[in-house]
Amino acid sequence: MDHPPPRRLASLGLLLLFALLAVFPQAVQAQATLELPSLVLRDIPFEVKVTFEDAVADSLLPQAVTIRAGGAAVTAVLDGRTAAAEVVAPETGTVTVEALQGSTVIGQATTRGLGGWLSILPPVLVIALALAFKRVIPALFLGIWLGAWFAIGFGWLDAFRGLLAAFAVYILEAFTDPGHASIILFSLMIGGMVGIITKNGGMQGVVNKIAGWASNARRGQLATATLGLAVFFDDYANTLVVGNTMRAVTDRLRISREKLAYLVDSTAAPVATIALITTWVGFQLGLIDDAVGKIAMDEGAYSIYLNSVLYSFYPFLAIYFVFAVANSGRDFGPMYRAEVRARTTGQVIAEDANVDENAGEGEVMEPPPGKPTRAINAMIPIATLVLGVIAGIVATGVASGGEGVQDIIGKGDSYISLMWASLLGVLVAGALSIGQRILSLAETVEAWYAGLKSMMFAMIILVMAWALSGITEVLHTADYLVSVLGDTLIPGLVPTLVFILAAATAFSTGSSWGTMSILVPLVVPLVWGVLEANGNADPSHYFIIYSTVSCILAGAVWGDHCSPISDTTILSSMASGCDHIDHVRTQLPYALFVGSTAILLGTLPTGFGFPWWLSMILGIAVLSFGIRFLGKRADDVPGAVTQPDPAYEAL
Repeated sequence: MDHPPPRRLASLGLLLLFALLAVFPQAVQAQATLELPSLVLRDIPFEVKVTFEDAVADSLLPQAVTIRAGGAAVTAVLDGRTAAAEVVAPETGTVTVEALQGSTVIGQATTRGLGGWLSILPPVLVIALALAFKRVIPALFLGIWLGAWFAIGFGWLDAFRGLLAAFAVYILEAFTDPGHASIILFSLMIGGMVGIITKNGGMQGVVNKIAGWASNARRGQLATATLGLAVFFDDYANTLVVGNTMRAVTDRLRISREKLAYLVDSTAAPVATIALITTWVGFQLGLIDDAVGKIAMDEGAYSIYLNSVLYSFYPFLAIYFVFAVANSGRDFGPMYRAEVRARTTGQVIAEDANVDENAGEGEVMEPPPGKPTRAINAMIPIATLVLGVIAGIVATGVASGGEGVQDIIGKGDSYISLMWASLLGVLVAGALSIGQRILSLAETVEAWYAGLKSMMFAMIILVMAWALSGITEVLHTADYLVSVLGDTLIPGLVPTLVFILAAATAFSTGSSWGTMSILVPLVVPLVWGVLEANGNADPSHYFIIYSTVSCILAGAVWGDHCSPISDTTILSSMASGCDHIDHVRTQLPYALFVGSTAILLGTLPTGFGFPWWLSMILGIAVLSFGIRFLGKRADDVPGAVTQPDPAYEAL
């Protein structure tokens, strides 16, 4: 058998070696992988990350790679084994992204391109449906469904798949997130505690302490307003407890039901939204934490909430105005005429009023007959709750290395603290009820469950709001809004615009919680994008974020106060035994006066750096001046009765 000559073998070996040298680096280069979003917006930058596998020798790693999407390309310098850069999708549909080393493609991936305007349709649909049908939950679910549909595709089969994904993916993820779950548990436990201390007569005892001081119309109004501050932890509990309990007192003092409904309504949501530990706080923290997670702001949700309280001009001014009206005895507009009618004729409601005297009362509100109503049975659980949250935040903040009050609060784990405190509050309330034999174990559990059930509707809204927030993140809604508005909005005007938007939404939907759930996840990332676009995304301009958060919350409360379809407005009318339309008609001028003052002297100037405390002082001065010169005293009208009439029977 003939063998090839040695020279021929050497030539073949060299050729094979050159071929391997040429092919092997390309094979190594092909091991680079690309990470990119599953959905991108046309003409909106998105990040692409290129990673080289460990099998690639360090000597073969390039200094930089080229990332190309469509016809546009950018160069990204390697940091270790990765490189990242932002590229733009020039078209919709399938978008191919390539990574190149020189002219050789070393990695490739595809994504879907979507028109930017489509990304805002889900939240816009939610707002529109909520405005049109006055129902937040169906609006939220349809918005989630539409967003899930867009995230999958545009076919009819994709619509069905999106329907299933809306529930099985987005709502499920919102529900199972550990932070979200802690908020849900905290809120439910607070509701349960409220149920127990109401059923055991503790809240009635607090009411009796305050009501015993009321000896004339002025004191009766101040007592009602003070009780509104005392029941600070829940607006529903505030409305139902104060309205039902003080109604007999104010009737005897010839205070109109319209005035009672106003006092109840204006010390319910405004107090609950700024008091540091309430059923509202858990809801608000959940929304804020979810929104802040989308921006590069290094601050905890509870710290942001605490800072935002300083800019909550409408709640603070609304509470101040309640006491100013009650203490001065002055009123204006329809409220003045209602007070004159009550003082002079004893008719605390109008002749044509449509009132259900039993409305607003529930079995759970009534303590067991023959049992003592001790205020201490409400005060101790509430104090346990408040002190427990404070102690928990301090303990977790110190454990995280916090130094100084602000740093400790910022680093404290508010979720764990709220859960600890709410559990302790429930246990203390139950122990007091059972230990004094006011309630049996079964009755305590039933009261806890009744209070828990009162929170279920709000929790459904919250979970769906989280799911909508997840959809807007997938669709890059905030990125699109920033690209459209970031260079045109003046940062200082943003809080005022947000306040008006929140008020309009709450007025039309009748739900302050629904308004918050829609706007917080959408607006906070947008405002951060506006700050970045204007080069102001730094701690010296964080007050814009604080003010924006407060404006969503405060604007929602303002719109709620003015709205005839608001749940708290309706409950205030029912619990106070007031004709609902009469309540809206008499409260509206007061709410508009306070809201306008809050905007012009608070939100607007502080957006441009004006000190918040000076704005608060100016707002208080204007409200004091307004009630002094606009208002008239019903007690000064001839024939007015200013002292309680023992023979007078409540209507």
